[in-house]
Amino acid sequence: MASSTLALTLTTTTATSSYSYLPKTKHGFSYSRLKLFSSKHRAFSVSASASSSSRSLQALIFDCDGVILESEHLHRQAYNDAFVHFNVRCPSSSSPGPLDWDVQFYDELQNLIGGGKPKMRWYFKEHGWPSSTLFETPPTNDEDRAKLIDTLQDWKTERYKEIIKSGTVKPRPGVLRLMDEAKEAGKKLAVCSAATKSSVILCLENLIGIERFQGLDCFLAGDDVKEKKPDPSIYLTASKKLGISEKDCLVIEDSVIGLQAATQAGMSCVVSYTPSTADQDFKEAIALYPDLSNVRLKDLELLLQNIVAAK
Repeated sequence: MASSTLALTLTTTTATSSYSYLPKTKHGFSYSRLKLFSSKHRAFSVSASASSSSRSLQALIFDCDGVILESEHLHRQAYNDAFVHFNVRCPSSSSPGPLDWDVQFYDELQNLIGGGKPKMRWYFKEHGWPSSTLFETPPTNDEDRAKLIDTLQDWKTERYKEIIKSGTVKPRPGVLRLMDEAKEAGKKLAVCSAATKSSVILCLENLIGIERFQGLDCFLAGDDVKEKKPDPSIYLTASKKLGISEKDCLVIEDSVIGLQAATQAGMSCVVSYTPSTADQDFKEAIALYPDLSNVRLKDLELLLQNIVAAK
């Protein structure tokens, strides 16, 4: 069978070869950043050759936060509101008020650690367990620490729902059209998010609509798997539920954490990045997009066919 070749021009960024370390933030610590891209972009070509061994797009899987909606600033607001509500104060903080995650810090945190509870647990381990209205003195045993994190996460989730329900949040460009194209073409459609299930359901019902949400062939949230992204569990589980081989699934993610989860599951991944993730190392992605406004299903089908980067 003769193969056909399609030349595509995509935009990517030049990766550095080493880890960089951030200066200490106002929170008084430094930590390594994931491998970063420079701010300069370069163009490169890829060729898609159709052959009998090519992958075939049978399932399109969306992440939620960052892909369907640009949500990280909303999550940050909800966390900070929870810290104020429970008067959360860490011993290492120089601030006279409750804990407050600023924009720069939260961008780094959410790009290092997936899931709300793991974020807080990591932070408190690094900066000391806090006092609060829940525990006048910082909790010292695992049970009390788990209670603190569970309570903060539950309150934060409810606050996040209030923000979503306000009607001010819209889906990112191109998302709804691409979902509709996939369904009309008979492709399986799924959403896999590391966030709390109740908050993801609320987001999807309000942003993609109840009909599209109920029409999903698979929906998984952080509650459905033991390990969060970048662990591949959520995507491996989705593959089984969909009844589609991993190689025939295409994932749309916005961050390197999600990209790692997809590729470790044996799936190809395109990245629709956000301002907070644009500088990450996406070299394992088969395509990068600032959003999905100009992305069509046929483009993704061609990309999934035996991609070879021509340097």
